[in-house]
Amino acid sequence: ELCFDNFRTAFETLDFFKSFGMSMLMSLIPAVLQTAVTAVIAYGLARFHIPFKKVILVLILITFLLPTQVMLVPRYVLFDTYHLTDTIWAQFLPALFGQGLNSAIFIFVYYSYFVSYPVVLDEAAEIDGAGKWKIFLKVSLPMAKGAIILSMLFSFVFYWNETYLSNTLWGGKIQTLPLKLQSFTLQKEAAGSISESVSLAGTLLSILPLLVMYLIFQRQFVESIESTGITGE
Repeated sequence: ELCFDNFRTAFETLDFFKSFGMSMLMSLIPAVLQTAVTAVIAYGLARFHIPFKKVILVLILITFLLPTQVMLVPRYVLFDTYHLTDTIWAQFLPALFGQGLNSAIFIFVYYSYFVSYPVVLDEAAEIDGAGKWKIFLKVSLPMAKGAIILSMLFSFVFYWNETYLSNTLWGGKIQTLPLKLQSFTLQKEAAGSISESVSLAGTLLSILPLLVMYLIFQRQFVESIESTGITGE
C-alpha cells in the first residue's frame, strides 16, 4: 500500500508552493540574463578586433578557476556597501554583467561557435545593409542554437541548486526550495524532529522540477551537449 504521509509532511515543511515560486524567480531570471549577456560578450570577443583579447580571455578563464570561497568576502562587502544584500539584486546583477555562476564556461562555449563559422557570412549581411546588432541577432545567434540551449539549461540548474552564496548574501531572508530543504535537514540533525524518510521525500520534491524540465527538454539537451562537445560527470 502506497503511503504519501512523508511527502505531505515534507510538502508542508518546505512550504512548497512559496519556495517553488521563489526558486523559479531566483533561477529563471538570472539564467535568462546570463544566457543573453554571455552571448554578447563572446560575440564581441570572437568577431571584433579588441586590444589584449588573449589577456581578456585568460582573465575570464581565471574567474572560473578561482574557488567561490576566494571571491565570497569581496562580493559580500561590495553588495553590503550598496545595501544589496538580502535582495534579489545580489543574484541578478552578477548575471547581468557576465559574472554569474560559471559564466566563463558559457562565454567560451559561445566563443567556440562564433569563431567557427566563416566571417564572410557577416560581411555578406553587412553588404546587404545589416548593422552589427542585426548581424548578431539574425546570423550569429541562429548558428549558436546549441550553445543557447546548453547555457540556458545549465544556468538554470546551477542557480537552482546554489546554496553557498545564497546563504551568505541573503542571510535567510529569501528561501528557495534547496535552502528550505537545507534548513530542515539541519533541524533534523540537531533535534531529530524530522525523520529520514521525510528528509528524503523533501529531497525528491526539491529536485522534481529539474527532473520534469529534463524530461521536457531531453532531446534539445542531448543535442546541445553533442554539438558543443562538453562532457561531464
